[in-house]
Amino acid sequence: MIELSKITKKYGEFTAVSEISFSVPKGAVAGLLGPNGAGKSTTMKILSGYMPATSGEAKVAGFDVVDDAFEVKKRVGYLPEEPPLYQDMRVEEYLKHVAALKQVSSGKVQERVDYVLDKCGLEPRRRQVISTLSKGFKQRVGIAQALVHDPEVVILDEPTVGLDPIQIREIRELIKELAGNHTVILSTHILPEVTMTCSHAIVINNGHVLQSGTMDSFLSESGSSLEEVYIKLISSEHKGEVNV
Repeated sequence: MIELSKITKKYGEFTAVSEISFSVPKGAVAGLLGPNGAGKSTTMKILSGYMPATSGEAKVAGFDVVDDAFEVKKRVGYLPEEPPLYQDMRVEEYLKHVAALKQVSSGKVQERVDYVLDKCGLEPRRRQVISTLSKGFKQRVGIAQALVHDPEVVILDEPTVGLDPIQIREIRELIKELAGNHTVILSTHILPEVTMTCSHAIVINNGHVLQSGTMDSFLSESGSSLEEVYIKLISSEHKGEVNV
């Protein structure tokens, strides 16, 4: 469903990601895990079609993110780290606006808006002005706009950043509910986020993929926890022991 092959992105002389390759199967929830500055957001932006790679190939549902950009965007819902919200609009009004932008047919707009309002726990807030919402509810609106056109793939960049523990738990549960009906990839530097929500993981650092696979494959290493595997990978790379 998601395939990256030798993706590189350069900003002038700086290389944000270097020849990264990984795949995520249909219906999986995959965590893109790495420290701040590892290249997670750059990878997300390339996958969503927000920016082009310098080289390499990325495909979503079999469509190239550059050559078939329109087809990819129809199939992808994207939540950037800062949700793209119109603060002066009411929640329902905003979601209808996004649905129209994403070319949901006029006869299905209300149905899709009602669905995501319910799915994201926003029904009581549908008439509330977005600027008056808490950060947790704004994050829910951000997820709702990513889901409103019923995409095959949902890309979430740091979906729980800045939330309190209860809000984090609620967003995690929402993400787990998306599995199967949607293929989800989320970026985070919070290890429990991946352990509690994901079926697959990709560890990235300094623009390189250090390891990718199912959670079972990560945790089968001598009974190690994800934290132990992660620290080992990051530490080994700093020592030049990881072949990337």
